[in-house]
Amino acid sequence: MADVTADDGALRRFLHGLPGVDAVGLEARAATLGTRSIKTTAKAYAIDLAISMIDLTTLEGADTPGKVRALCAKGSNPDPTDRTAPKVAAICVYPDMVATAKEALRSSGAPDIHVASVATAFPAGRAALPVKLADTRDAVAAGADEIDMVIDRGAFLSGRYLEVFEEIKAVKEACARPDGSAAHLKVIFETGELQTYDNVRRVSWLAMLAGADFIKTSTGKVAVNATPPVTLLMLEAVRDFHAATGVQVGVKPAGGIRTTKDALKYLVMVNETLGEPWLTADWFRFGASSLLNDLLMQRQKLSTGRYSGPDYVTVD
Repeated sequence: MADVTADDGALRRFLHGLPGVDAVGLEARAATLGTRSIKTTAKAYAIDLAISMIDLTTLEGADTPGKVRALCAKGSNPDPTDRTAPKVAAICVYPDMVATAKEALRSSGAPDIHVASVATAFPAGRAALPVKLADTRDAVAAGADEIDMVIDRGAFLSGRYLEVFEEIKAVKEACARPDGSAAHLKVIFETGELQTYDNVRRVSWLAMLAGADFIKTSTGKVAVNATPPVTLLMLEAVRDFHAATGVQVGVKPAGGIRTTKDALKYLVMVNETLGEPWLTADWFRFGASSLLNDLLMQRQKLSTGRYSGPDYVTVD
């Protein structure tokens, strides 16, 4: 695949040579998979799996250290009345809150929960490359385990594919630590702004060729975020990339996933498209802030037979 990225022309020919997306077929398959029913013990397992895949997120201008510490406490012990509830996969914050989150997770006895940080001028991505790289290095130096970068959609939509490719590569290099390890890189496409399914397929391959560890739908900051058809298309791109290269890449839908029913639909898509190897937090995540509450409510319903009151879960 090295020849594919040798120059702008080669990369353009490759990306535009990918099979066109059958929009009707894609949407029909996503809708069909969304009708699958999961019952009893399988549903209980799926709910716990979904909880363990959440990147519990706060990305507001009004974020405070106190709010981040509270979020870390919730992520490490989601249900104080039931210690069997799994921990979340990660806490996702702005770069300046990384150190606070790392210390809070250590204090709550959950240092194994990752800290993910949005860098590269999130959410717009409108900054010079040196600024984006400095943002990334600062977050990694503060202890970030994962970096969620946002691509320059303007460059991509203008057809400047090699520029986007090189930027992802540079951010990937900035994720390196002095000890030789590196933070994992999740590349955010903001699919609601990419206009066509063909563009989603192209940018998925572009990011994976550039070294993305995960590909992610959205920032959660625009009108259209994760959708089942777009996520299914990205899962298929990951499947095809793995078949072509042997490299496994994760997927993270983010934004607008609020209910247990929605989360289970996405897990069905993962299972049917990529299979069991991807059904772990290492390879599939939900970017969410309110999803955890509904999963906990449904979890209690399965164990007690009744829905809890509104004070059962904390309000984010």
